[in-house]
Amino acid sequence: MTQPMLKNQRLDYLDAVRAFALLLGIVFHASLSFMPLYIGWAVMDISTSPVVPVFMLISHSFRMELFFLIAGFFSHMAFHNQGTKAFIQSRTVRIAIPFIIGWLILRPLIVSGWIMGAASLRGDVDISGALLAGVTTLGELPKGFLTGSHLWFLYYLLLLTAVILVARCAIYLHTPIKNYLAVRADKALCWVCSSPFALIALAIPTAVCLWFMDHWGVDTPDKSLIPHIPVTLLYGGIFLFGWLMHRQANCIDSFSRITGFKVALCLFSVGASVKLSSFEMQTGLPYYTWLKVNFMLSYAVMMWTLIALTLGLFKTLFNRQSKIIRYFSDASYWLYLIHLPIVVWLQVAFAELPLHWGMKWALISSTTIIFSIILYDTCVRATLIGAILNGKKRKRLMSVLK
Repeated sequence: MTQPMLKNQRLDYLDAVRAFALLLGIVFHASLSFMPLYIGWAVMDISTSPVVPVFMLISHSFRMELFFLIAGFFSHMAFHNQGTKAFIQSRTVRIAIPFIIGWLILRPLIVSGWIMGAASLRGDVDISGALLAGVTTLGELPKGFLTGSHLWFLYYLLLLTAVILVARCAIYLHTPIKNYLAVRADKALCWVCSSPFALIALAIPTAVCLWFMDHWGVDTPDKSLIPHIPVTLLYGGIFLFGWLMHRQANCIDSFSRITGFKVALCLFSVGASVKLSSFEMQTGLPYYTWLKVNFMLSYAVMMWTLIALTLGLFKTLFNRQSKIIRYFSDASYWLYLIHLPIVVWLQVAFAELPLHWGMKWALISSTTIIFSIILYDTCVRATLIGAILNGKKRKRLMSVLK
């Protein structure tokens, strides 16, 4: 018999997972200029590698999905700790305000990065002119308002939270329905988290969502505020999975347990996904549909096994109280919010330098993270901005280390 999760229990390894998912996003974006083929990114480096598409395929398959699962888990925790009114106020302050204000500040900087990237191909980068052009795009509002940036995930967090709350309110109006669904959901969740074949079962509806994406893999829904239906269903299902997982104390332990079967399934699905991804553009093949079906299934299995194994790995390594983990968990939100213009500007600066792509990638990623942490610790953490992002003002790093 499963037991309810303790309301005030803070699991530091999940804080570490959340930080990892967001930091992986920084490294992911830092890799995009090293693709061997032009993909429409701001700039294409003179040094590229076929390793980068493999990294992108694997990391993109689970990083945001992992984040949404953790977001659902912590949202259920916060909802029952704070109550409905306080929870809605908290989501508004910590998600809606950074989404709107962050977009208005970062959008011109991101646009300026794209302008400088295009100019760098001609060897003529004008920083001040690019900045001015980026700011000028705000004059086009309301056209394109809140779209065209990496902050789309905040919009979907707000959307999915609203849907969950409305659905919960409707269900709780009818006690028999509420009781029936609660029992069925708990039983299904216990099976999913404990059965060795559950990851394959989860992969089937996931693959259905993937089938309706515009590309092989998960689309990035940053072009419109109209919800991208396949993406909404995918992230919504994962968010709900995390929400329900918090209801049962031992479900996340069972789901994240590392086994030989999970590892083997992960390795097989990763290999299959990488191999099959090479057929995406070969639409004339007579068996193209079957290749796509197999890719979607292998990609979905890769997604769920990587999520489960990442949770298990971090539980093994960080299942203890740590001020440092909590610090970086708090900081990771800020880091991900502001990282993209920094990454793009650095990619433009490094694009023509005669250095190995791996060295550039490491320098861009590390410089972005270090610079963002310095800003966070000196200008954000103990200020009103920090209170908005983290729920309250917190002590700076040196105070944490004492």
